[in-house]
Amino acid sequence: MNSSNQSSNDKLFIARALEATIHIGLVVLLLYWCFKIGQPFLQIILWGIIIAVAIYPGYDRLKSALGGRGRLTATLITLLALIVLLVPTYMLSQSLIDTAKEYSANIEAGTLTVPPPSERVRSWPVIGEPFYKFWSLASNNLGAALSKMSPQLKKFGIPLLSAAAGAGVGILKFVVSIIIAGVLLANAAGGGQAARAIAKRLAGERGTRVVKLAGATVRSVALGILGVALIQTLLASLGFLLVGVPGAGLWALLVLILAVVQLPTILVLGPIIVYVFSTTSAMTAVVFAIWSILVSASDTFLKPLLMGRGVDVPMLVILLGAIGGMILSGIIGLFLGAVVLALGYKVFGALLTEDVLKDDEIASDKVQEAGSVTST
Repeated sequence: MNSSNQSSNDKLFIARALEATIHIGLVVLLLYWCFKIGQPFLQIILWGIIIAVAIYPGYDRLKSALGGRGRLTATLITLLALIVLLVPTYMLSQSLIDTAKEYSANIEAGTLTVPPPSERVRSWPVIGEPFYKFWSLASNNLGAALSKMSPQLKKFGIPLLSAAAGAGVGILKFVVSIIIAGVLLANAAGGGQAARAIAKRLAGERGTRVVKLAGATVRSVALGILGVALIQTLLASLGFLLVGVPGAGLWALLVLILAVVQLPTILVLGPIIVYVFSTTSAMTAVVFAIWSILVSASDTFLKPLLMGRGVDVPMLVILLGAIGGMILSGIIGLFLGAVVLALGYKVFGALLTEDVLKDDEIASDKVQEAGSVTST
């Protein structure tokens, strides 16, 4: 009798285990299928979420000013963000295209000339004399100078064209991400509740704290690092366009990369200042130099204004995230990598610190209990 009951219980257990395995397998298969379908859009959606989280405080204030009209507020913010992105991009791209056309036409006509260098170039430390000789060669015989540089031009030309094409695709991804961010802002209340509910289901009260920390970290990095980088790039680009720097779009992209990886933008602006001094009037060059120095130093006072308190992230984490993200995903990865790595660093650090504190509290309680037992 007992053996038959045991056998029936075993069969029931096996049947239930098999049924649960099938259900779990189907769920895993469905999740994997959904992931594969959405994988091409994962970066764009994630960047849209980051944008929405970063600008939510501004959205909330504007929504209150407009009488609680959430959809209207989200539409206005989306249009403004698209204008801020596309207008400078169009102007810089047009400047780069016009410069390329002009140089191409001059090369074909044989009319491309390089102005002779100033004698002041000789006095530059270390690079002055060789740079002066090469510049003089280019002004006298441009063909010989280009043939002398042909190995370097071939080496860096193809990667440069590839980077330019990647930047174009990145701009398109930015446009789609901004639109996604606008949709998320229009449904911000439901999105916030869903994030907190999922986090609470996965990690209890700790999950709610992690969501708050994640939001603060995203805003801090997106505004304090990426926002400052965009502001510096826009200001530098304005100077390039007003002075007429050839290939302004390329130099603006280099300024953006340096600003995101937390390197001084004067590394790009410095040589351009020298070029402007060599090709324009002294007054124009001095004004451009002052403007460029202010742009390079602007992060010292912009970061404290835009970066949130209490969510400091080491610059090494930002640097590694930006470079790794750019290697992995191009121009959009430059931004996405910095935010994701900083978020992982803060969340992991918070969880680790919390666990250590809990272990210390448990150990302290055990010591107190042992002391009370000994005293009795």
